[in-house]
Amino acid sequence: MNQSGNLPRSGLGSLVLIAAVLGGGAAAFAYTAGWLSPGRLTPERMIGALTPPSGAPLGHRRNHAKGICFTGIFEANGDGVELSRARVFERGTYPALGRFNLGTTDPNAVDATVRVRGLGLQIAAADGEEWRMAMINPPFFAVSTPQAFHDLLIASGKKDPEAMQIFIQANPEFAAFAAWAKTAPWTGSYAEEPYHGLNSFIFTDAKGGEHAVRWSLLPTAQIVPVSQAELETHGPNFLEREITERVRTAGAPRWTMVTTVADPGDPTADPSKAWPENRRTVQVGTLIAQRIEPEQDGPCRDINFDPTVLPRGIRVSDDPFPAARSSVYRKSYDLRAAEAGDYPRTETTKP
Repeated sequence: MNQSGNLPRSGLGSLVLIAAVLGGGAAAFAYTAGWLSPGRLTPERMIGALTPPSGAPLGHRRNHAKGICFTGIFEANGDGVELSRARVFERGTYPALGRFNLGTTDPNAVDATVRVRGLGLQIAAADGEEWRMAMINPPFFAVSTPQAFHDLLIASGKKDPEAMQIFIQANPEFAAFAAWAKTAPWTGSYAEEPYHGLNSFIFTDAKGGEHAVRWSLLPTAQIVPVSQAELETHGPNFLEREITERVRTAGAPRWTMVTTVADPGDPTADPSKAWPENRRTVQVGTLIAQRIEPEQDGPCRDINFDPTVLPRGIRVSDDPFPAARSSVYRKSYDLRAAEAGDYPRTETTKP
């Protein structure tokens, strides 16, 4: 998977590395619930596909292994209540806990070698309900099914160059992601990234009306494109240093949460297909990251950003990925909890 060093910059080699960094890009997936059966995907098989040849990163997440915590608030503007009766959309301020992260299985990866950046987020309402989500910066996912994601991991891990070619032929939707990965601008900060919830969910309003939606967090910070070559000069952990210094000197970065409402016939089960740009959108609030804390002792260390943890007024759709992700997050948590001694908290911090 993602290791230190320079990225290959062209040809099939680039696609292989793109696939490799996607090993944590959106999550570790597996079929769940009634889909689990002999010969089908299981959490164990998916985690096995995510594990690099050098071995699992003991004590760390099996995907998105490198990250940094933040605490802050979500300021709801009240406009979201027309779509959902969830309390977090009522006008007000709600505690937020999050984790900026990289799409890699390597907790020591060089930041400039990882194409996918992510954001895990938990927003808590006063009634105790929580809304957890996992987002990434690509505007669509690389493949259309959990099985295809597993196959992508397997193909990208093979030494045979034909393996990725065979995979791409069988999964043509991957071409759109590969094009994004090659052409989308890099930035020098977590604060300049958009983060997209690529999966579809159902919002239920106060009258019982249902709306299929996706959401994004769009940065208010100015986006300054930089080359990957320049990023490579900034050191292996520049993203954590930059966001910490930005909050200290420039104040808390902000993102506007925008929900997109599907039209009838829009695909809700396939996150590799973006909805048309003319779909209705509603700005529902602002995320503000007020304090940055190292992950090792931070409040996000032991949180699973399980996208099936939802408040009343939000439920999963026919998209199979959230439930699939949930099962593997649970297994990953059990593993890293059992390996806590391999990634200990500091002596001065209480568990």
